[in-house]
Amino acid sequence: MKKGALLAISFCCLTYAYAQTTKTPFKPADFLKIKSLSDPRVSPDDKWVAYSLSEVDTAKDARVSHLWMQSLTGAESIELTHGPEPASNPRWSPDGRYLAFLSSRESKNGSQVWLLDRRGGEAKKLTDIKGDLGDYSWSPDSKQLLLSIEDPESKAKEEPKNPLPIKIDRYHFKQDIEGYLKHQYTHLYLFNVDAKKLDTLTKGNTDERAAEWSPDGSKVVFVSNRTPDPERNDNEDVFTIEAKPNGQLSQLTTWKGHDISPKWSPDGKYIAYLRSTAGEEYTIYDQEILCIMDADGKNSQTITGQMDRPVANPTWSKDGKSVAFLVSDDRRNYLARYDMDTKKITTVNSGDYGILNIVPYMANNWVIEFSTPYVPIELYKVENGSLRKLTHHQDWLANVKLAHVEGFKSRSKDGTSVSGLVYTPDSLRTGKLPFILFIHGGPVDQDDYTFDASRQILASAGYAVAAVNYRGSNGRGLKYINSINADWGNKEVVDLLGAVDELVKKGIADPDHLGIGGWSYGGILTDYTIATDTRFKAGASGAGSALQTTMYGSDQYVLQYEHELGQPWKSQDKWIKLSYPFFHADKIKTPVLFMSGLKDFNVPTAGSEQMYMALKSQNIPTELILYPNQYHGITVPSYQVDRLQRYIAWFDKYLK
Repeated sequence: MKKGALLAISFCCLTYAYAQTTKTPFKPADFLKIKSLSDPRVSPDDKWVAYSLSEVDTAKDARVSHLWMQSLTGAESIELTHGPEPASNPRWSPDGRYLAFLSSRESKNGSQVWLLDRRGGEAKKLTDIKGDLGDYSWSPDSKQLLLSIEDPESKAKEEPKNPLPIKIDRYHFKQDIEGYLKHQYTHLYLFNVDAKKLDTLTKGNTDERAAEWSPDGSKVVFVSNRTPDPERNDNEDVFTIEAKPNGQLSQLTTWKGHDISPKWSPDGKYIAYLRSTAGEEYTIYDQEILCIMDADGKNSQTITGQMDRPVANPTWSKDGKSVAFLVSDDRRNYLARYDMDTKKITTVNSGDYGILNIVPYMANNWVIEFSTPYVPIELYKVENGSLRKLTHHQDWLANVKLAHVEGFKSRSKDGTSVSGLVYTPDSLRTGKLPFILFIHGGPVDQDDYTFDASRQILASAGYAVAAVNYRGSNGRGLKYINSINADWGNKEVVDLLGAVDELVKKGIADPDHLGIGGWSYGGILTDYTIATDTRFKAGASGAGSALQTTMYGSDQYVLQYEHELGQPWKSQDKWIKLSYPFFHADKIKTPVLFMSGLKDFNVPTAGSEQMYMALKSQNIPTELILYPNQYHGITVPSYQVDRLQRYIAWFDKYLK
């Protein structure tokens, strides 16, 4: 080799090394830089995709969303709305004249529909609805809007100095974020765009959701639970109603489980929808099946029942020849399609990444929300099965050094094969690392090959971090999900400990410096695990519970409890058995950081307070962090950063 070539190669290597070393590790404050893309909508001419993009406004300490428009050639990107007031939920009018969106600007009644005329000019407010306006859609002729509105009652009224007492008489009487539930329901309305006239489509003591116009505009399909006592089951069905006041109502499905997400075929002949696998009134240990029926509800066929994997987002191709859908399968979320002619299911695109939403354009192409372990959501398009990137909002990551992510498998002591992901500060791992087992919630959820900021930040702080899909997680079939039914904190803990053993055996996790944590069911499993095994030197239990008997009537899960466990006074032994972390708190030796949002009705703060007190009374190091005005999910950006900083400080104190 010539000397000049050697010098050139050396210079290139030095330049690459310098570029790598100038990157800074992913830190808690970087959490604020993540952009959130959602709700992509393709224009009628198949040339543009509009979407919402939310960013952190540090002055407001909140996320603010605005509308963007991206050409499907990838050449142009335009921000459509600006300023302090958010805009979201873009919807193209079928005639291509308007792009509608929701915003609370200039409104005392919450979000309203605004119109951007594509011929130019400023956006104009269209509606002045007094109720809580949720979703909406254009009629096929662009002359009407279908609105989902919650009963107004107290909307837009000034809160009195001394509010009236809250009257409770519902079986399901509380819900996270919504609070104590009144007799307010979400109904469907028709809004004439030119006359600005509102007509009632549905009414009564039921909710309607997932509404969609038929292609000819004559009917609306929607989902509702119209059983005699809808609060005591999950038996939603698919209905249609004529798109006019006092229109004729028809019930299309009668499955005893739930039928959801109805989608008309472009020719109006069929409706694709999702159905629960189990024909039970209620169970969380289930997965959706794709079904297709005639538009009148006849000849329903199950399409994906033999896959034994949950499917989501049924979406017709624009030519109506196939239905695309998403499949969750062992850490992957991939795109598949069902061909109406051949009756075959094929995989369109799959890999070690996640496809999280799909929107059709042209004959058989798709705009998707796409994420990898190293990049939060961006928009891509899928053409002939191949991916092409459209948006570039996460380019801030160019200056950030992310943790290395790889999949692994472990075997539990009872022989169960378990899948997981392990994060390490980089791929050039040398020697054992202090370790954090960070557990997902749900439990019917899965850790997958998409961007996980919390685990990335923990790993970047110098830890090996594991994400484990214990039994109860989805993506592995119904038997795997249902194995923890009424048996919490047993098989999951066996699987979690087996994964730790495997990572210790691989020389990744330092057995003398093990930590554990999680949020929601991840916090609950943290409590179960440290009451089972004392090897963990530090824990962080967020929004968890252990004295399960006290959750009955305190949280929002009474329907699950009574179907899965039975009423506490009829099955005391079962409830006490599932409360073992509290009743065996004297076995816990792990210092634990407990956290909760003070307005959490999902897993109320009492669950964390009880375990904090149990450890404190035994002089085990513990702290309790409470976030004011926060629900189950912590949404204030500064609190999100604070939580991550506290995780790191707590684990550093006991594991380093």
